[in-house]
Amino acid sequence: MNKEKLEIGKKYSIHGYKHDGKIHRSWDEAVLLEIHENYLIFGNERTKVTESDGRTWRTKEPAVLYFYYNDWYNIIGQYKKNGIYYYCNMASPFLIEEDTIKYIDYDLDLRVFPDGSFKVLDRGEYRYHKSLMKYPEEIDKILKTELTNLINMVREKRGPFEQGIVENYCNLYEKMKEENE
Repeated sequence: MNKEKLEIGKKYSIHGYKHDGKIHRSWDEAVLLEIHENYLIFGNERTKVTESDGRTWRTKEPAVLYFYYNDWYNIIGQYKKNGIYYYCNMASPFLIEEDTIKYIDYDLDLRVFPDGSFKVLDRGEYRYHKSLMKYPEEIDKILKTELTNLINMVREKRGPFEQGIVENYCNLYEKMKEENE
């Protein structure tokens, strides 16, 4: 999608797919907060999430979402009472079609806790889907490299992991919500 067509303050939906093209999970809205050359930043709160089996639930807290044009992950900063938690999905670079952010979810996740510690999640699911859906070796190599890059960002407190960044974007999101009410 052409970056010029993006609109700050506009609501977009999010669709995460699996490698076989099937929808994995969708979110009903994310508000575009900022446009950068290599990524976009969105905010949402109490957003309806629909799982592939039709189950639905709502997110509990404000979140700031980072979607990258060229990096194989997206990052969600969750603003909780006891600090910022991050949920990082190893995923294809995104695209936007018909006001919907779309990407392929590659199972592996990185959970980052308020104290900066982290844990890689879903390695078994990744191995299973890699075999089942026949992920190409090239994608496997890219994902492993990108996971290392992401862990280095966490350790160095760069980008979304920099102190105060998620809080600032949560405040911006709240301000935009108030202005649109």
